[in-house]
Amino acid sequence: MTDQHYVPGHVPVARMIRGDLVESVHYGSVAAVDAAGRVTLAVGAPQELFYPRSALKPLQAVAMVRSGLELEPELLALAAASHSGSEAHRTGAAKILARYGLDVSVLANIPDLPYGEAEREEYLREGNGPDRLAQNCSGKHAAMTATCLINGWPVEGYLDPGHPLQQAVLATVQDLSGEIVTCSSTDGCGTPVYALTLPAIARAYGRIASSPSSSPEGAVAAAMSSFPGQIAGEGRDVTALMRLLPGAVAKDGFEGVQLVGLPDGRAVAVKISDGGDRARMPVTVRALQLAGVDTSGLDELASRPVLGGGRPVGRLSATDFTNDL
Repeated sequence: MTDQHYVPGHVPVARMIRGDLVESVHYGSVAAVDAAGRVTLAVGAPQELFYPRSALKPLQAVAMVRSGLELEPELLALAAASHSGSEAHRTGAAKILARYGLDVSVLANIPDLPYGEAEREEYLREGNGPDRLAQNCSGKHAAMTATCLINGWPVEGYLDPGHPLQQAVLATVQDLSGEIVTCSSTDGCGTPVYALTLPAIARAYGRIASSPSSSPEGAVAAAMSSFPGQIAGEGRDVTALMRLLPGAVAKDGFEGVQLVGLPDGRAVAVKISDGGDRARMPVTVRALQLAGVDTSGLDELASRPVLGGGRPVGRLSATDFTNDL
């Protein structure tokens, strides 16, 4: 769809109740696939193209491993991360660079403060300012420059869509998703971002999460599930989800995107239409439940309290959306 005024047919997927009234409603779309990649849940407009944003990072990491990148799991997880910018995260990104004789000067991401609130406050107390290592995509960018060095590709210009690295990423995205990319743009950190449908990227996550550890896909999955604190950080819901669902591969993305791949090949994909973040995880937990996942241990992620005067007076939770197939 090329009409810039076109609005996808999203449906209500979350609501916030204060007292006895529905105060706010979030619209969105949801898809789930089984181990064979067949769509088992379709809510709203799952076949519309959307930008996965940072949820593309595990696919980008697979492309880099396919291209010869070798990192221990803890650092490989950081290559697929939107980290909070803790000292450990910043040090990890610097280690990736140092491993291949590079330094921060080769990074082309945008200098920024740490993404995590606590991490940002500590960073500022130490007298630091915006920095490329502190920016939440620094692990991915460090890994991208390392992959260029390994292959003899120019490090300069590694974010150009025509660069061999980005061409390898595009090929991997299309391979894992089973969908030809017809629309692309630039993500906030400067990396090319490719539009996909929800079922397509869900299939990619299912493939990554269920692949043998000896494969590039399996190596990325094992790194992410073994080091969930690298993928986001303490107090972040994505890290909490992976800790509660052993073996799961989960990644969020700006503008209300959430992906979860399971070790048996099932996967769910969520897009919140208004781009807001608060509805993303409650809708994801509901989608996992509808996909047949035991979500009994995910109660703290399934809803959020609404406060009045410092005490709970309502809840934000997913609606009872059902399969539209």
